[in-house]
Amino acid sequence: MQESMAKQTNISMPARKLRRVINELRGKSALEAAKILKFMPYFAARVVEKNLVAAIANANEKFGASAEDLKISEIFADESATYKRGKPRAQGRIYRRLKRTSHLTVKLASSKN
Repeated sequence: MQESMAKQTNISMPARKLRRVINELRGKSALEAAKILKFMPYFAARVVEKNLVAAIANANEKFGASAEDLKISEIFADESATYKRGKPRAQGRIYRRLKRTSHLTVKLASSKN
């Protein structure tokens, strides 16, 4: 079984928000996943869609597979660095704001040999 992959690192979005999108795609074909992502209302869907298109292009370039033959074998989002920022509050205080980032990995497998 041939497999291609696409990664994107340091996405300015928490992994939690990416996971609510990618949980809908596990085990689906690449074309079906692309159709689902097109109509999802989340910004995270655009990020995942970009990665899916890159993985399809990688599979096409690597072993000449068409999008119809590809299936999502593995897709996951990991936490990355968290930036600590301050938010000014009343009476001279400052509250900590955590700006979370994440990594996204999409792996496609070809069912055809």
